[in-house]
Amino acid sequence: MKFASIALICAALLGAAPLAQAERLKDLANVAGVRENQLSGYGIVVGLDGTGDQTSQTPFTVQSIQAMLQQKGVNLPPGTQLQLKNVAAVMVTTSLPAFAQPGQNIDITVSSIGNAKSLRGGTLLMTPLHGADGQVYAMAQGNVLVGGVGAQAGGAQVQVNHLSVGKISNGATVERAVASNLGADNQIRLELKQTDFSTAAKVVEAINDQFGAGIATALDGRVIRVRTPSSSDQRVAFLGQLESIDVGRAKDAAKVIMNARTGSVVMNQAVMLENCAISHGNLTVTVGADTEVSQPNPASRGQTVVTQKNSVDIKKDPGRVLNVKGGASLAEVVKAMNSIGTTPQDLLAILQALKAAGSLRAELEII
Repeated sequence: MKFASIALICAALLGAAPLAQAERLKDLANVAGVRENQLSGYGIVVGLDGTGDQTSQTPFTVQSIQAMLQQKGVNLPPGTQLQLKNVAAVMVTTSLPAFAQPGQNIDITVSSIGNAKSLRGGTLLMTPLHGADGQVYAMAQGNVLVGGVGAQAGGAQVQVNHLSVGKISNGATVERAVASNLGADNQIRLELKQTDFSTAAKVVEAINDQFGAGIATALDGRVIRVRTPSSSDQRVAFLGQLESIDVGRAKDAAKVIMNARTGSVVMNQAVMLENCAISHGNLTVTVGADTEVSQPNPASRGQTVVTQKNSVDIKKDPGRVLNVKGGASLAEVVKAMNSIGTTPQDLLAILQALKAAGSLRAELEII
């Protein structure tokens, strides 16, 4: 399906929706301090079926095994060369949920950092998971589940999905809780997901209409301070009601997102055009080389000669001038661009020119 057809479908869908609609507060804002925290750790997976790290190329795997054996009371003679095929060094990552408490189980992801061919069937040994502050917040261990399969024989190889990354459901146990100051000084802060002064004003108005004047105060276009009850149970009930408040969201700002690498162009329904004229034409230059063989007569004692005949062809499509009336909507803009045969790459240049001319009433963002 061509880009213009997709854009027309999006325009039709967007045109059916109202410009401003009620949204729950929990969809517009987050409570400051209520967030996940990333954890990571270095571990060892054992029990692989000959698909582990090649120890000659991953010395850190051998060092890890030697250190582990020493902790277990096994002392290897000096100069011992370990040939390990069933061991792989891995990084273990996860996210610690907000308000997670010691004893709670969380899922983890196990990723090979060496040259192991597969982690399928392996077991992760006990691995401490650290936070950004260097403290241990969870301990991980368990059987690795890999969502793929592979086989090879006689130089042929077949692989389905990725074999060097696996997951362990409930593979880590939380050992330390992250301190939370939610409700300190009997107040919380709401942080809008997008900075917008009109939306912040509507949120304050909706909260004060629901709970009384002075409960919410906007600090800027993103942060809103809300007074909360002093007791924890009343505070939780208050936050539950707060998240469910319907807020009349302000009209979205007109915005055009362009990806210069892929040629993708996305416009929201608020994009409009002023009176303008657009001309579009393509110039195509084709350079070719045809090989010809010169064959002499039988009695001429000549030689066969291979020559090339170069050709240059220039084709210029006739330019078309299109008049777009002011106040054109997204659907009209896309229809106008499609009528003059613009490609996504052409559309990038046209929109930039329209913005420079002051005819495009939208923010232009190139990613």
